[in-house]
Amino acid sequence: MKDNATFAAAEVAARLLAWYGRCGRDLPWRQTRDPYRIWLSEVMLQQTGVATVIPYYERFLQRFADVNELAAATVDEVIELWAGLGYYSRARNLHAAACQLVAEPGGRFPSDLQELMALPGIGRSTAGAILSIAFDKKAPILDGNVRRVLIRLYAVDEPPRAASVEKFLWQRAEELTSAERPHDYAQAIMDLGATVCTPRNPDCQVCPLVSLCQANHLGLAGELPRRQPRKAVPLVRQVALLLERNGEFLVRKRPLQGMLAGLWEFPSREVTDGQPASAAAAELLAELVLSGRLYELGQVGHAYSHFRLEVAVFQVAVTDHLAVGQVAEGQPSLWLPTIDLAELALHGAHKKVWALLASPN
Repeated sequence: MKDNATFAAAEVAARLLAWYGRCGRDLPWRQTRDPYRIWLSEVMLQQTGVATVIPYYERFLQRFADVNELAAATVDEVIELWAGLGYYSRARNLHAAACQLVAEPGGRFPSDLQELMALPGIGRSTAGAILSIAFDKKAPILDGNVRRVLIRLYAVDEPPRAASVEKFLWQRAEELTSAERPHDYAQAIMDLGATVCTPRNPDCQVCPLVSLCQANHLGLAGELPRRQPRKAVPLVRQVALLLERNGEFLVRKRPLQGMLAGLWEFPSREVTDGQPASAAAAELLAELVLSGRLYELGQVGHAYSHFRLEVAVFQVAVTDHLAVGQVAEGQPSLWLPTIDLAELALHGAHKKVWALLASPN
């Protein structure tokens, strides 16, 4: 790719920094240079919006004030506090990285790009954000907001994840980053993408870079970045059982490895092609060595990054006792009253399953 821009990199930084002084956001993690807190915020902000992150960030710090407290916790405790924020591998990586950090002599938080990237869950952009914001070192970042700003600034009219585009954007990010004020520059360009150069309907009239923006000159600001061709998203069908016994409901914990690791859910299983949901529910009930009348409450849907989930939900008043081992299939299981379920780290799809009982269709 060619850089056809007619402006100097220093001009971009100067305009961004001046705008940031007037319009920068006041966010909880902006009040510190503590690399632990900057790291936590950057990991939480991966794939998640600021408004959602703020209460999680504050609760997390109340429980784990520093990297030593985080490392001393169990991964279950970390996941429980993360529940609802999604992309749970972030929580597992956060805990693993904390354990790795405190195991080092002195427990020093790295201020080197390669050392940071060697930690679980820290890629080049997250490492750059930590270096620039916590340590005031010149390091480029390329999160979703910055990527969008640069694609429009340079009018990159190609698939945004193409290898050639990726290389071009990292080169431009490196060139534009302020050497004098990397801390402020990193936050400025992220704020611009989040509040002005938004995915839809960018507010070009108030953008400090509007006269430099190649996409604006070409009338393409609303069209770029080009959307990636969408792949067909498979549908996975499941049944879930709300098993009630003496006012308590059965939940079981997912394995500590794999998708949604360590979170809780109601007993569930996939529905085979062509199989009625009621038949799959009856099979699951039999596997659990339980009996009771199946009452279908309805369905809930949940979208993941690589598939859609459709869950048929059945309520069952259990009429006999059971062996925990048979119910749990080797996983921890509990009978819990409603008041405890409200605080349990259920994964997102099964939070919807539980809500269906409270508000049946």
